[in-house]
Amino acid sequence: MKVKKFVAPTMPEVMSIVRKELGPDAVILNSKEIQDGGFLGLFKKKKIEVVAALDKQPLPEKPRKQPVIPKPQTSISKETVSSDKRNTDILDEIKYLKKIMQQQAEQKNYQFDVDYQVVYQFLIDQEIDQDIAKKIVQAVVQQHKAASNPISAPSIIQDVRLEIENQLRSLSFEGITYNKKIVQFVGPTGVGKTTTLAKVAAHSMLKDKKRVAFITMDTYRIAAIEQLKTYAKILDVPIEVAYSIDEYKEKVQQFNDYDLILVDTAGRNFRDEKYVRELRENINITEDVETFLVLSLTAKPKDLIDIYNSFYHIPIKEIIFTKIDETRQYGSMLNIAIEKQVGVAYLANGQDVPDDLIQPTPKKISDFIVGEFSEA
Repeated sequence: MKVKKFVAPTMPEVMSIVRKELGPDAVILNSKEIQDGGFLGLFKKKKIEVVAALDKQPLPEKPRKQPVIPKPQTSISKETVSSDKRNTDILDEIKYLKKIMQQQAEQKNYQFDVDYQVVYQFLIDQEIDQDIAKKIVQAVVQQHKAASNPISAPSIIQDVRLEIENQLRSLSFEGITYNKKIVQFVGPTGVGKTTTLAKVAAHSMLKDKKRVAFITMDTYRIAAIEQLKTYAKILDVPIEVAYSIDEYKEKVQQFNDYDLILVDTAGRNFRDEKYVRELRENINITEDVETFLVLSLTAKPKDLIDIYNSFYHIPIKEIIFTKIDETRQYGSMLNIAIEKQVGVAYLANGQDVPDDLIQPTPKKISDFIVGEFSEA
């Protein structure tokens, strides 16, 4: 495929140049009006910019990677390496141009110029809230308007990545800091609270050499108690079951000599007001307690916001997102963090204890979201 950009004062003139250089089989990928020339930003003239391509032998939609069989006693020249790099660059550009063409075919009312629209649509596909996605792309567009360097697809992606990091920079990503002795895990049923609690305990013991104890208040599910007892046995930590708030306070006093007390609360259907009310009554909120809300990224974005809102009465320090290995849409992390101005403590990406636990940063969250662009 041969791809080239053409600029002329009018559309007929630029189309004449396209036909002359690429022939009648050329495909117009994009066209827009630009400001060109001028002195010190003044006296610029309007011109038409067209991106056209000629592809007499189109590539398959997803080229398969062929295994490379090394040849013995064969040296690789600089020319070969340079040629491979050029081929990779061409394939990357073709992939990007295909996204542009698909965008042009599927969407008529653009929010942005097509180069930015491709990225904006990708953020929407990542289940990022429309207002947040628009704000991110608008910030990048403004940056580029003030820049003198030519704008390319990689530069747009990179600046979107940096803008996501910038949006998250004011939030906390501390996790457990041991400033509080009691750490409670709350959240709806089935999100992986018990397994996450075990991962955090293992990290605290192995990495930070802390003495850890367990208390479970999830007395509605026998399986949950047995699961935590199993983890307690493996990690060699004490565990107690509290059937009431009074028993809970007794167990806390019993573990007074420990560095960290991790509390597994009962999972609830967050839409059932009765269960939410019971959870509220049984949650211990004191100056020596931190509470983390555990959410699964496999849930719908709207449901995650509703779940967060149902815990409004509890001071949530940070969010723990689980099951990130079971989805390819990571936008909900950004939605909740920005909309609720709450930090992220951990990302859980599997069932292995203690390995599948990630300490997040703005960059890591940005990588999860934008890193999918090259694979889309």
